[in-house]
Amino acid sequence: MKAGSPFEPAQETLVLDSLELESGETIRDVPVAFNTWGKLNEGANNALLVCHALTGSSVVTEWWPGVVGPGRALDTDKYYVVSANVLGSPYGSASPITVNPVTGRPFGPDFPALTVRDTVTAHRRVLEYLGVRQVITAIGASMGGMQALEWAFQDDLVRSIVPIAVGGRHSAWCIGWSEAQRQAIFADADWKGGRYVPDRPPAKGLAAARMMAMMSYRSHREFSDRFGRSVMPPNGQREVFATESYLRHQGKKLVGRFDANCYVHLTHQMDTHDVSRGRGDYFDTLSSIRQPALVVGITSDVLYPVSEQEELAKHLPNAHLEVLDAPYGHDSFLIERVRMNEILSEWLNRFTRGATSRTTTMRNVSDGSSATV
Repeated sequence: MKAGSPFEPAQETLVLDSLELESGETIRDVPVAFNTWGKLNEGANNALLVCHALTGSSVVTEWWPGVVGPGRALDTDKYYVVSANVLGSPYGSASPITVNPVTGRPFGPDFPALTVRDTVTAHRRVLEYLGVRQVITAIGASMGGMQALEWAFQDDLVRSIVPIAVGGRHSAWCIGWSEAQRQAIFADADWKGGRYVPDRPPAKGLAAARMMAMMSYRSHREFSDRFGRSVMPPNGQREVFATESYLRHQGKKLVGRFDANCYVHLTHQMDTHDVSRGRGDYFDTLSSIRQPALVVGITSDVLYPVSEQEELAKHLPNAHLEVLDAPYGHDSFLIERVRMNEILSEWLNRFTRGATSRTTTMRNVSDGSSATV
């Protein structure tokens, strides 16, 4: 059935009668929005699952153009590409802006605390609804990479994983960034404990949170090269540096398309990310993941530094590490689409040919050199 949200229409929505959460709580009438491209083959085993990041959506073609489509890495003539909207997002799935079936009003701050595992559980129900019997690979960057790692524990369904620009657990550094952004939202007088009037949201707080986030998504080098100390044309006020103008623009853009309660919820959900929670020792948990894994790091990423991807590749028993040398920071996976297309194409070609090595290697994409880790 067709459905949507105030922010962006979803292609399709599956409404789950109920969903038991990791906390033990059960929520009912749970919408899960999703998009698909291509066709599921007769064996129902040609699916690729693409997991999106914090403020992304299941419309992968909007944020990864050039990577999805005929002849691309995620070739829709060959694969059945599926992406589902994370729980807590304003883009169609159950979230703080969803109407609570018990009260008849939006959940707001009363939306239940969810984990990345809860999102994966809901998305598995989507794959079952679509008739998918096997997923060739689960791909995701940032928050999507957290999901990709959790999909490894659905080993009866997922054959391989591609976590990009992420670690196996949310670091104190990342949790700190999340909390600083949440506090910016909470400091807005219009926040009102999350019970704000829809036509008067905490816009200034959400914009400030996004500005902070953008500083963690990019890099010192990019800002220096792109903006330097240049200023905007005078308009009667004090001179405004180009960096300031850029950040204000990014904050305003997010306010126009996102919800503050959703942002708060999703950053908390990201903070739950720890593949070893309830599973034992962290490194033993990573070693228990048997599927082939392509781990992708970015040299200039200050949010999830390459050391975290090196850690994953060292402890995942069947991993291959690619290091993307790019100046754009964490967001390089969105910006360097040509190289991401090349990396994913090479991986899928090798994996589908059954040629994936069990040797963990590291290759710097900029110069092609490689070394055993």
